[in-house]
Amino acid sequence: MSARREPLPAGVHRTAGAEETEALAARVAAALEPGDVVLLSGELGAGKTTFVRGAARALGVTGAVTSPTFTIGRRYEGRVGVSHLDLYRLGDLEEEDPALLSDYLAPERIAFVEWPEIAESALADAGVAVAARVRLEHRGGDAREITVE
Repeated sequence: MSARREPLPAGVHRTAGAEETEALAARVAAALEPGDVVLLSGELGAGKTTFVRGAARALGVTGAVTSPTFTIGRRYEGRVGVSHLDLYRLGDLEEEDPALLSDYLAPERIAFVEWPEIAESALADAGVAVAARVRLEHRGGDAREITVE
């Protein structure tokens, strides 16, 4: 655990494009520690993966950061391990294998979970430390309204 971390930039933020969304995500990443989980919600195309890319870059990930929609999750290595899950294509996680998440939600990694509604009860049952909830909404063109709690 680090001796000092930045405060979470809680509140409602407006961004005008991917670069600003990634910059906000970097500020969120500065407030995170291994074991933390960030839940990301928003419509398809709202910028969830763009947000994760910005956070991953701030955490030292240098490779491509892409949506794991068809693979459920991806793991990246940086200064700290980063997990990126996209649960959109899963059915009810209780009917699936809840252990699907265990490789990604490790205490030495920071995890970002898209479409968390599918796994909310499984996450709670696993005692996951939800560090932040982020909601991304379209505001026309490349503009987004991002709520961080």
